[in-house]
Amino acid sequence: MAQAERAQRRTRTGRVVSNRMDKSITVAVDRQIKHAVYGKFITKTTKYMAHDEKNDANIGDTVLIMSTRPLSKRKSWRLVEVIERAK
Repeated sequence: MAQAERAQRRTRTGRVVSNRMDKSITVAVDRQIKHAVYGKFITKTTKYMAHDEKNDANIGDTVLIMSTRPLSKRKSWRLVEVIERAK
């Protein structure tokens, strides 16, 4: 029997809102949804805890994160790259 192909990992792009922890960052990801009745676009924000092995990201940076196995109670994402540094 052939080996099952693993699914593509999910990625999200967001901004770093906290880096006070060791090797961890909090990333806020915004998405726009359309209101069911009024049709107005609403911005919803989801916060993800991500693993930052080298403590590379700073507050305000735009980063790319990728899903991974659970690393702790709330952390199942990891930092892939810093897309843009905060000014």
